[in-house]
Amino acid sequence: MYKAPYFTTENQEEILEFMNQNTFVTLVGFDGEFPVATQVPVKTVVAGDVIKLIGHIMTKTDHCKAFEQNPNVLAIFTGAHAYISASVYENPRSASTWNYKTVQAKGIMRLLNSEETYQVIKELTDKYEAPDSSPAAFNKMDEAYIQKHLKAITGFEIVVSNINHVFKLSQNHSAANKESIVRNLEQSDDVLAQEVAREMKGDLRLNKKD
Repeated sequence: MYKAPYFTTENQEEILEFMNQNTFVTLVGFDGEFPVATQVPVKTVVAGDVIKLIGHIMTKTDHCKAFEQNPNVLAIFTGAHAYISASVYENPRSASTWNYKTVQAKGIMRLLNSEETYQVIKELTDKYEAPDSSPAAFNKMDEAYIQKHLKAITGFEIVVSNINHVFKLSQNHSAANKESIVRNLEQSDDVLAQEVAREMKGDLRLNKKD
């Protein structure tokens, strides 16, 4: 991945918070001939010095078969991103760029048994469907219905061995350029561009306090 010192942070809590906020990852493996990928929600669990990613995939798919053959996987967490036009710079005769935030976590996957998978599905459903009030809550589903669909699902646990990240928000530009970029992004109809503007404004406020 493209890395430069000014696009990274030493704050590990900031990286974990990003992972917790952007849970729908691209999960990449290798089937022996080509890379395979799927998009799934994951839960990031921290236990001491160990970071785990918990989720589930459909059984008998190309990616499930690949993960069975090769447990080495890559999970890509992606946040808001936006095109940054050099037209708003102090010197517009410069290269335009793209701002974005991403985390890449490498690790070893273990496919779970049916009892473990059941618990994964319950915890994920409970996270998004309030157990006490949602009509779609896990505890309101018929057990026979759950067991029937559980046969088509395989839970997984990834023990993370390496994390890399890029939080690229024009940190290498002057304050004037950053403020101009933020104003331009705020005028966009693109919600992702507006989110990048909010991220950059947060960084600008922190830098001014420093």
